[in-house]
Amino acid sequence: MLNTRQGSIHLFRIVGVDVFLHWSWFLVAAIEIQTRQGRYTSIVWNVLEYLALFTIVLLHEFGHALACRQVGGEANLITLWPLGGVAYVDPPQRPGATLWSIAAGPLVNVVLLPVFIAFVIVSRSMGWAHAMPDLYQLVRAIMWIDVSLLVFNILPIYPLDGGQILRSLLWFALGRARSLMVATTLGLVGIVGFIALAIWVRSLWFGAMAAFMLMNCWGGLKHARELLRVAKLPRRQGYACPSCKAAPLLGAYWRCGHCEQPFDTFETHAVCPHCGAQYPTTRCTECKVDHPISAWDVNVYAGGFR
Repeated sequence: MLNTRQGSIHLFRIVGVDVFLHWSWFLVAAIEIQTRQGRYTSIVWNVLEYLALFTIVLLHEFGHALACRQVGGEANLITLWPLGGVAYVDPPQRPGATLWSIAAGPLVNVVLLPVFIAFVIVSRSMGWAHAMPDLYQLVRAIMWIDVSLLVFNILPIYPLDGGQILRSLLWFALGRARSLMVATTLGLVGIVGFIALAIWVRSLWFGAMAAFMLMNCWGGLKHARELLRVAKLPRRQGYACPSCKAAPLLGAYWRCGHCEQPFDTFETHAVCPHCGAQYPTTRCTECKVDHPISAWDVNVYAGGFR
């Protein structure tokens, strides 16, 4: 994921989530408002339309963040910038938890859609199209903003929500590494099509979005390759993570927080052989969850002592 926080302004903190706004958002907002000025009788309505876009994107990102927390993950940062929003979510490395954390964003747009449709129907029946044309146009614009964001985000192109939802579904059958490899490979194909569309319609905006998706998709592909490499490493038998059920790696893959030396925590029973530091919990290299080393012992589970 690209770092979009650099050059951002802290707006506020709500429910433990810090919201940042990239400075370029103001520049793009000014350009967009000026180019679309003729749609309304006053530029104030253009500003309101852009603020509605800002609000819908923010609600979408909060959907990701709150869903991630609901499944036990970490989510405390959202950054908004001209190409959309980024919720920095770290769900537990399980397919179901990841699926819910990603799907909750588009679901916010799904929930909002009937509200906006009803508002458009009511405003039409009340004659706003003639009595208050600017307000009626704004209501319609907000509805189409929500529809456009929903359709765009559910495209099965990684790293869009649709591509990540596809990856999460494949995870159930293919595993963590292979599902990411398939999703990013398909994502690259989709991005090529998106680049072709940008050239065809001569849209610099589409081109910038395609470049952003390409960089993130390429990063996901490299991560998938690393996961596949790690998956082939030897594992210690007789132990399994209580959270993700993965057997721990065999070797010195844990680093002591006191002497900074690597060691195999399962070989030494969670005691650093270099300085003698003892650790009450051991972190899984797969899902990053901490558990007492005794909880990893599958023989203890089998004996019924848990």
